[in-house]
Amino acid sequence: MSKAKIKAVRGMNDILPEETIYWQYFENCFRQLAASYCYREIRTPLLESTDLFFRSIGEATDIVEKETYTFDDRNGDSLTLRPEGTASTVRAGIEHQLFYGQTQRLWYMGPIFRHERPQKGRYRQFHQIGVEAFGMSGPDIDIELLSLCWRLWQKLGLAEHVRLEINSLGSFDERAAYTNQLTEYFSTHQDELDEDSQRRLHKNPLRILDSKNPSMQALIANAPRMDEYQSEQSREQFAVICSALDAANIPYKVNHRLVRGIDYYCHTVFEWVSEELGAQGTICAGGRYDGLVDEIGNQQVPAAGFAMGVERILLLLKQHGLQLQNNAEVYFISDESLRASALSLSEEVRTELMGLKLLTHCGAGSIKSQIKKADKSGADVALILGEQEAAEKKITLKYLREKREQITILQTDLITTLQNDFNKGDTQ
Repeated sequence: MSKAKIKAVRGMNDILPEETIYWQYFENCFRQLAASYCYREIRTPLLESTDLFFRSIGEATDIVEKETYTFDDRNGDSLTLRPEGTASTVRAGIEHQLFYGQTQRLWYMGPIFRHERPQKGRYRQFHQIGVEAFGMSGPDIDIELLSLCWRLWQKLGLAEHVRLEINSLGSFDERAAYTNQLTEYFSTHQDELDEDSQRRLHKNPLRILDSKNPSMQALIANAPRMDEYQSEQSREQFAVICSALDAANIPYKVNHRLVRGIDYYCHTVFEWVSEELGAQGTICAGGRYDGLVDEIGNQQVPAAGFAMGVERILLLLKQHGLQLQNNAEVYFISDESLRASALSLSEEVRTELMGLKLLTHCGAGSIKSQIKKADKSGADVALILGEQEAAEKKITLKYLREKREQITILQTDLITTLQNDFNKGDTQ
């Protein structure tokens, strides 16, 4: 009886070698940028106590109600695969006393889990890069976060393909007052609400403003606006952020209907959106969440941050022509009897030219068949060590991509020759 083929869990995808080079490129771009802003990496577990997300995200959100992977372990403790990264970062900061009398600029990278319907750009295991800043209450840190995002889009060549939408939710008290008015407004139009909005009405009415249902748009457009329920101080704080964006030439649109689906946000909220990804157009979102540290750990710490979806950004990069290859640059060919010498010489090259991508042929095969494999590998140069070269302590360089005659040189000149050909410079 044949065994059934085991496949990856639906919505949880393998990332194959042809794809990982794009991931590495994006991750390295972000690492460099985060370091230039003095943000430090934090790594938290994939599993957390379920109570962490009930407290932070809110029981009435779609994430907790419908999307978490939650189960009891063998001790009967309820655990959840993290559905977002901010709560875990806050939990780690509280547990390890990172917030006492100090500011923190942190970032994380890794998988996130939500039981959604898999579709293009949305998976059940997806990946986020997040940035979190703690201990700074003024609008300057909001501006820094937005500037960091903008610089990333410029670095990736995406600045003209994304737009910033921004809003203010006001303080928690102002947000609560607005929520009450919104509930009252939508209650008077309850027969016009779709099924999702009916469910959200008394649990999380702000999310009704997020509805993409065309039949709901006129009703939403006539709903009360958030800024009508905000204090002068909240309006001034938001105006400072908008003025800073103007001064930095960062284009944006104030969207008075923009909300975040998680309960912990206040004041600034924002999304970076692309029109080129269909329904899954938001590639980065965040804002200020001054009450979250207190909610989880009874400690007043102002905070702001954002998270970006790696899969969606990679889709956008590829749509705009990013093409990367992870080919060898040099392919080392040798007679089978000289394989030990070839391996030894390969290690010398790797020691001296650490950035060079050198693939050494292993296994059987004639010189002719190895040259075919070298060409197929995409390498620029084949190093050939045959019996004659070995006897004379030489090596042959065959150029596979350029119209250059192959050359035979002393093995002692190999490092210098490769250094010149590949412009690797002195890595020592």
